[in-house]
Amino acid sequence: MVDVKKASGPRPETLAKRRAILAAATDVFGSKGYANGTLAEIADQVGMTHAGILHHFGSKDQLLLEVLTYRDESDVDHLDGRHIPGGAELFRHLVRTAELNENRAGIVQAFAVLSGESVTDGHPAQQYFIERYDRLREDIASAFREVCAQRGVSEPALIDSGAAAIVAVMDGLQVQWLLSPGAIELARTTRFAIEAIVSAVLDHTPAGIDPSV
Repeated sequence: MVDVKKASGPRPETLAKRRAILAAATDVFGSKGYANGTLAEIADQVGMTHAGILHHFGSKDQLLLEVLTYRDESDVDHLDGRHIPGGAELFRHLVRTAELNENRAGIVQAFAVLSGESVTDGHPAQQYFIERYDRLREDIASAFREVCAQRGVSEPALIDSGAAAIVAVMDGLQVQWLLSPGAIELARTTRFAIEAIVSAVLDHTPAGIDPSV
């Protein structure tokens, strides 16, 4: 016999409570980091007990991973099928993501803090970030290859470097913006950087920079 309650999924009020916890956890982890942010602080923000948080997520580590998933989902909520596009449209999507991020500093801050912390030994989100960066670099490299095929040009040798550079510049600009929001126009500067990297990879025109100087 099928359990009707299980088959129908969580109740709306349960889903709403989980989203409220995720939003509070994003705020706490973003402002204090994973190690210093406590479940008690998160519970206070949503009017629950420490035990109530564990009832929904099982452990602090699991809550952290759910927060990261929550963050990723927010990046694709506006997309058809909730999947990132390929080809040249991927580069446009990355710029649009920067535009969205200008209005959600809390999520950006949580990502910046947690990605930085994840390089430490034993951090529960380390594997998540390793896999995320691997996947993102490959998605961007694939977009480069698709653009090359559309233009009928051979694939340049710098695709992998270009993919890593785009990821790095987006993360680095987010940190600068968080520290000095009045000095950095996040979306405009992200667009400039991505366009410059894409042009450098596709055209492979040396900039004349001599590292020995």
